[in-house]
Amino acid sequence: MIEIRLKAELEAIATTGLTRRRRVLESPCGRIAAVDGREMLNFASNDYLGLAGNAEIAQAMAAGATQWGAGSGASHLVSGHLAPHEALEKEIAAFTGFPRALTFSTGYLANLAVTPTLAGRGDAVFADKLNHASLIDAMQLAKANGADVQRYPHNDMAALEKMLAASPAAHKIIVTDAVFSMDGDLAPLPLIFALAERYDAWLVIDDAHGFGVLGPHGKGSLGHFNLPASPHILLMGTLGKAAGVGGAFVAGSETAIEYLLQKGRSYIFTTAAPPAVACALSKSLELIRQGDALRANLMARITQLRDGLAALPLRLLPSLTAIQPLIVGDNEATLKLSSALWERGLWVPAIRPPTVPKGTARLRISVSAAHTEADISRLIGALKELA
Repeated sequence: MIEIRLKAELEAIATTGLTRRRRVLESPCGRIAAVDGREMLNFASNDYLGLAGNAEIAQAMAAGATQWGAGSGASHLVSGHLAPHEALEKEIAAFTGFPRALTFSTGYLANLAVTPTLAGRGDAVFADKLNHASLIDAMQLAKANGADVQRYPHNDMAALEKMLAASPAAHKIIVTDAVFSMDGDLAPLPLIFALAERYDAWLVIDDAHGFGVLGPHGKGSLGHFNLPASPHILLMGTLGKAAGVGGAFVAGSETAIEYLLQKGRSYIFTTAAPPAVACALSKSLELIRQGDALRANLMARITQLRDGLAALPLRLLPSLTAIQPLIVGDNEATLKLSSALWERGLWVPAIRPPTVPKGTARLRISVSAAHTEADISRLIGALKELA
């Protein structure tokens, strides 16, 4: 009986054009991907600086594995916190400007640690409606802990302030993406930070898609907006996108990070990432700091793409980041356009509900510093022909 129900649900997913499928890559992540037996120009990954296949980072990981072994053996609080982990956390803290940082195996685990740990009975959480799924799940855990959880319309500061002003909660937490992963737009962080200070609230920022890309030396969205490393802020950044490796961090005040270390369940009860990953990330941070030329090329390719698609009948969302969403609307039409690009050797994924709202299915074009001017011209030409 259970199998029958599952099969019926899978058939319903297929009927609505929402079946998810995996592609098998037969090459390292990069601008060119050998996938399903074909060589494709890759506009599907979040490898914004082209570091995922970087030889220096790979060598640092190999050297780390030779010295420290393949695994950590335990959680950070048992016996799994090795010297490379400690060194990386100090490097991240110095890079972001916060007193302290805590590393996690994934961004999902990092987000699950923060909001549910800070928010309990009698507290209030205010979250942007377009936040990433991991932030939404964290919000649900906070709700299960007894917190009052409210979602404000996307980037609507008037609505957020009204909610903050009306809330009787003693402790308030505002949660937002810095760069929204499916729209590519930025949160108005200066305005949100001002509200956090005015209402004495925590501000939890997920900078997964801004870290390494935005701001001076790639320090992220806080640097982009020239915001301070305030005690009001907890900054989450992932290390598998622009950083090219894997994992995540949360940076904040000494007190806040110690509290997460003592109370964050997804930190306490998870085996630490392999120390070789930390060795690789130390090299990645070095390359990010020195990556002004990579970021300049990325921004040039973004501008080229947007200028080239300006007259397209499909709507390109107003994003100035590496995430360039092209709205198609209908699920099947989006899949057909993605498939037509695939047949031309261009890998551009179709994103459909529930990842995005109904009626807004889209191509999510991910631009990388590794892309050339010719690569972008090729994609523009194909889209003009097909659309």
